[in-house]
Amino acid sequence: MKSDLKVKYLQYLSQKEQDEGFTLIELLVVIIIIGILSAVALPSFLNQANKAKETEAVVNVGAINRAQQTFRLEPKNTSFATAIDALEIGIGTETTNFNFSIATANALNADVQANPKDSVAVRGVSGRVDLDSTTGVINDIICRKTVPGNAVVPTNGTTCDSDTEEVN
Repeated sequence: MKSDLKVKYLQYLSQKEQDEGFTLIELLVVIIIIGILSAVALPSFLNQANKAKETEAVVNVGAINRAQQTFRLEPKNTSFATAIDALEIGIGTETTNFNFSIATANALNADVQANPKDSVAVRGVSGRVDLDSTTGVINDIICRKTVPGNAVVPTNGTTCDSDTEEVN
């Protein structure tokens, strides 16, 4: 009886070694599931990178708008700044993702544009500050294109044009 027990125990151990691991079907199912999840997540991930780039432009245009307001309220200035460097805020005319420029500037309003270097995938951002000469109040707005492309300066005062959306 002891020898039968030894034989059965040895058979059990040899069978146990053969049953370890995954089958090819199990591995294929896991690979397919990972592939499907990647296909769903990748476009969303890439879109987040473009949104981050656009946020850079929104933040910088907002800073330029506020600097324009401060610049214009100084008694020595009778108009808005015509160059970003004149605002002395540490924002250059170019970053890795955008080119910034003041499109127009006069005594009553100033427009700034942030044009993306990759205008195929990233939306441009523009800003405007307007001085109401009767009340002395300065209003501003930031607009972002609804589709990728260069910025469009608001033509209707402090209201975004039809192909842009207001950024809050």
